[in-house]
Amino acid sequence: MIKRISNHLKKQQGMTFIEVLIALVIMVTGILGAVAMQATAKQSSFDAMQRSLASSLAQDILERMRSNASANLNAYAGTYGENDPGAAPAPACNTSGTFCTSAQLMATDIYQWTQSLRGADVTLAGSNVGGLTDGRGCITEANNAVTITITWQSKAETVDGGGGACGISNSKRRQVRIAAFII
Repeated sequence: MIKRISNHLKKQQGMTFIEVLIALVIMVTGILGAVAMQATAKQSSFDAMQRSLASSLAQDILERMRSNASANLNAYAGTYGENDPGAAPAPACNTSGTFCTSAQLMATDIYQWTQSLRGADVTLAGSNVGGLTDGRGCITEANNAVTITITWQSKAETVDGGGGACGISNSKRRQVRIAAFII
């Protein structure tokens, strides 16, 4: 009996075709899972970068408004980023030794902020590549209470948490909203 089992084991060598197919199916499933995970991670990383940029831009204009203390805050109110802001305002209030009125400083602030929303401060082959995807910035003011809303379009769909008329309302819209009181 032992001799019969040992002869039987000697005759079996290698794997059967079904074993090889099962191993291949398991391996291909693992590789496809890893590729899908990489794509999801890349998408999430891009969305996080866009959210971080939106938050930074909202803080930027808020600090610009705070530093221009004598400006009429309501004059900052509006929607920005939809259209090209045109030529830079004169004089250039961001150079040393230049004296600007409060209104001129506000115009420079809005121009530079709009350029940042549109990504005009980073270009590649003449195209804006540094800003938010279809970014919009909305500023409202009432009795020194300022609300800054930044919207952009994500690549992935979700429920539009929306609120407000800032940006294009759809299932890809993302928003960052900051409320502050400026004295």
